[in-house]
Amino acid sequence: MTFPDITPDLKAAMPELRGRLLANQSLAELTWFRVGGPAQVLFTPADEDDLAYFLKRLPQELPVYVVGVGSNLIVRDGGMPGVVIRLAPRAFGETSAAGDVVTAGAAALDKRVAETAAAANIGGMEFFFGIPGTVGGALRMNAGANGGETKDVLVEATGIGRDGTRHTFSNADMKFVYRNSGVDPSVIFTSARFRGRITDADAIRARMNEVQTHRETAQPIREKTGGSTFKNPPGNSAWKLIDAAGCRGLKVGGAQVSEMHCNFLINTGNATGHDIESLGETVRERVKQDSGIELHWEIKRIGNSS
Repeated sequence: MTFPDITPDLKAAMPELRGRLLANQSLAELTWFRVGGPAQVLFTPADEDDLAYFLKRLPQELPVYVVGVGSNLIVRDGGMPGVVIRLAPRAFGETSAAGDVVTAGAAALDKRVAETAAAANIGGMEFFFGIPGTVGGALRMNAGANGGETKDVLVEATGIGRDGTRHTFSNADMKFVYRNSGVDPSVIFTSARFRGRITDADAIRARMNEVQTHRETAQPIREKTGGSTFKNPPGNSAWKLIDAAGCRGLKVGGAQVSEMHCNFLINTGNATGHDIESLGETVRERVKQDSGIELHWEIKRIGNSS
């Protein structure tokens, strides 16, 4: 599966571009599931100015999607037309702390935010230690775990619009809801500031150890997985509904519902994007039949089916 190579045209239209443009770049190795087709164009900006320059000059008709570490993503086997933007940790991964505030680039791992906060005796961000994604994804999805959510600690976020303009969003501007935000989906977040509270260092470390122990004992973190597959319905747990519907261990091709945690799908070794998505849809159907409750995907699915 290959797309027409449009990188020469893009480079010609953007003579001052400093980031890297790659044509028909495989996305499979950029996702935790290790599945999926190529990106027509993969762009890695050199910094925030380079990203703004690129977006301002990119033809409006080209679709754009941004990826982080790919922990919450299924790329379909037909690949992703248009441009996929990946913010590299070198340019967008810095974290720092001052007082009770942590500043982080959008490519910084959530775990790094928790560690930076802990080193500065800032409590309230321990939940980030259990989220296997980046700050950008946390902002877009109001990521949460172990009783905490991004909305609880965010001061403000910055991002670049599809037209290359910079924006700053307060916590209220983000319009956070459960596992989502209300900011225009075309905005690419570049950094964020989080506020916690000065706390005893031993208490912070103890809480982070609890979070890590929970992950290791309750989740298949050493498998090729995408984290929690479905959002928890109001007043219910997705995994309990999946288990009650008899889906624990269910397989489609090389994809399987985890025996360890039913709300995790895993690639047993040779799954395709279609296998994983089909398994998820089968689970949704069986849960609907069993309980009458419709599960909604938490994992993002992008690209062409074939």
